[in-house]
Amino acid sequence: MITGHGGNIYKLAKQNGCRPEDIIDMSSNLNPLGPPPGLLEFLQQNISVIRALPDAGADCLIEKFAAIHEIDKGQVLAGHGTTEFIYSMTTSLQIKNALILGPTYSDYQDSCLRNETRYAFLMAEESTGFSHDPDRIAEQVKNKDMVFICNPNNPTGTSIPTRSIHRICAANPDTIFVIDESYYPFIDDEKISGMLRTNLKNVIVLTSMSKIFSIPGLRTGFLKASPEIASRCRQYQVPWNVNSLAQTAVDYILSHFREMNAFVQKTRDFIQTEQDHFIGRFQHVSALSFFPSRVPYILIRLNNGLKADAVCETLAKDNILIRNCANFDGLTDQYIRVALKSRPANRMLADKLIQLVNRI
Repeated sequence: MITGHGGNIYKLAKQNGCRPEDIIDMSSNLNPLGPPPGLLEFLQQNISVIRALPDAGADCLIEKFAAIHEIDKGQVLAGHGTTEFIYSMTTSLQIKNALILGPTYSDYQDSCLRNETRYAFLMAEESTGFSHDPDRIAEQVKNKDMVFICNPNNPTGTSIPTRSIHRICAANPDTIFVIDESYYPFIDDEKISGMLRTNLKNVIVLTSMSKIFSIPGLRTGFLKASPEIASRCRQYQVPWNVNSLAQTAVDYILSHFREMNAFVQKTRDFIQTEQDHFIGRFQHVSALSFFPSRVPYILIRLNNGLKADAVCETLAKDNILIRNCANFDGLTDQYIRVALKSRPANRMLADKLIQLVNRI
């Protein structure tokens, strides 16, 4: 789904005859507070780094990331976003059959298709709020080469307790588990502690810098795995895969990690407040059903004959971009996903949606 993701502000701007910055992008799951304080100013002051080649292996970033999380640097790779790893690992690890916990991010499926890897979905049901049953997962992972788990999940916002994931991984040592924790920093839940420090040799953890620090244009992420798996994945990386400006930005973030923790907590508080406020505005609107979460996006089911195409097209005329979820396996044209932004933007979207459903 190279062209099926959210965030295509350039296409909508061209369609509407406006500038990309005029588009209110509520389709991309980013930190609604924007980049952390000081980062943009720092990049402006250091823009000249683009005149030199970047560190070919981003070793400085790897060393700092490993030190912060108290893991061996030989277990860490830096990449051109987590997408680089998702697309290369089915090839580098010679995966023949995979299981994908859905409905979820389409790139896991696309990676399998690209490598001609057989795959199957284990779909969560709407009746459970799209929550996965760990016992059901444990039954289905047997005899699989790889299992993809997005935790917290996109687009449903649901999470699986870390203890349950660890138990399943430990019980299946011959299966490689890819735990995509791109949205983990948004979660403040003792049951979701993350897998980054696990000692299990069959676990790959993906960490995104794009989401929590709102720098998707710089495309930076990390992979943590056993030394053996990390080495195999490293062989499929190209030199200079993380550009100079991206390395400068991430180095700033990692060098100020204590201050970043305060920024992350502020983000969590903001998201919870805004999500409660946003959903609360629809208290008497039966045409929309919400799936609350602790991440910066909300999955919404459309009722009363509403279709995602019509809703998205109507909002697009007002320069508002949301995510049509019809192309997620396991979902239909009755689902949309909205990413929370500022209070005014959230209020405006709520008002537009209420006006839209009231016209039915």
